[in-house]
Amino acid sequence: MARLRFRSILTVSLLCVSACGTGAPPRSVRGQDVVLTPDTTLIRGLVAQRATLAEMLSTHGLAADVVGAAVEAARAVFDPRRLRSSQPFQLIRTFEGSLRNFEYEIDADSYLQVTPIALGAHELRAEVVPIPKIVERAVAAGTIDDTTPSLFQAMDAAGEGAVLTIALAQIFAGEIDFNTEVQLGDRFVLAFERFVREDRPSTYGTITAAEFDNDGRRILAVHFTPPVGRPDYFDEQGRSLRRFFLRSPLKFDPRVTSRYSLRRFHPVLRITRPHRGVDYGAATGAPVVAVASGTVRSATYDAVNGRMVRLRHADGYDSSYLHLSAFGPGIRRGVRVEQGRTIGRVGSTGLATGPHLHYGLQKNGGWVDPLREHRNMPPGDPVPAAAMEAFRAARDEAVKALAAAGHGGEPAVLTATH
Repeated sequence: MARLRFRSILTVSLLCVSACGTGAPPRSVRGQDVVLTPDTTLIRGLVAQRATLAEMLSTHGLAADVVGAAVEAARAVFDPRRLRSSQPFQLIRTFEGSLRNFEYEIDADSYLQVTPIALGAHELRAEVVPIPKIVERAVAAGTIDDTTPSLFQAMDAAGEGAVLTIALAQIFAGEIDFNTEVQLGDRFVLAFERFVREDRPSTYGTITAAEFDNDGRRILAVHFTPPVGRPDYFDEQGRSLRRFFLRSPLKFDPRVTSRYSLRRFHPVLRITRPHRGVDYGAATGAPVVAVASGTVRSATYDAVNGRMVRLRHADGYDSSYLHLSAFGPGIRRGVRVEQGRTIGRVGSTGLATGPHLHYGLQKNGGWVDPLREHRNMPPGDPVPAAAMEAFRAARDEAVKALAAAGHGGEPAVLTATH
């Protein structure tokens, strides 16, 4: 049992009392409350890393035969192998190890529920239940300053969560390197969808518009779907904010510890030699993402580079990611990856003095400076001329929504729809 570690909150539920099933009502005394003895326990928590459904149910006190029945019932509507860590669950069981109710949140839209066919019955049934929700159209704004010096902290001060922070950064990832280019005084404002779910934490939908003031440069992003094409983000002129390469293979908080150089003193080998890439200092386990869509050329390990992933992209580009602590799920030679997919985790394998990512970029077989090359990348396709009128209407509505928040303003709900 000790090998399953996860956060859980145990509370006692008064769903049933000891008199249930006896046929005798509880006795009362005039002027005194009736004391009812609970016979169930309510357990709430998050799924642990690498936990299985059977292990989780067993660890929380279900009898072995009940665990087997619950897993089999669930298998009819849900693949237990899809159980994901950090997802919330709720279990109601009796002290004898019988199951009264089990719920596992599959995603923001549905949850798995396992219950007895009837109260006291041993046979179980399972179903995937939609989560009712109300869509709110909300706005929020924040400032990077001495009290909130990171985008995460500024978003938290605006009353919103880390998921929204990451989504905002991904929109502007082709224009701003959030690892190195965010300055004190930078400001942001965004309009977005929030899904309010009864008895469950709210989740986020699409960011419909956003504006970021970065070191005196104001960038507007409008979510728009051309008549022929996929949804994307465009600036006020209808130019795509998507770039062939992201500005960085890391999302937040790393720092550039060593730049591209033809003469750099190696901290382990103690010699001067070329450093054909950029080193980012970051915590072990931080996600490393593909800077552009492409195909995995290799996912290997050796004593110098440690765990290394190499990707092949269009237009003669290849990117390399060294010293990883782990490869991303499904990353192997020949696999197609989309821009932004996690391909590994920061580590210190190979010749490394500490956790960091060495990121290298080649063009037509020759090494190039990644930071300089990224700055020269052209944008994606603009809004087609035939769709510009519709885009301008969407842009004008987006600007109005952003104005409702204002820079540094409080979070607000614009509308709520079912």
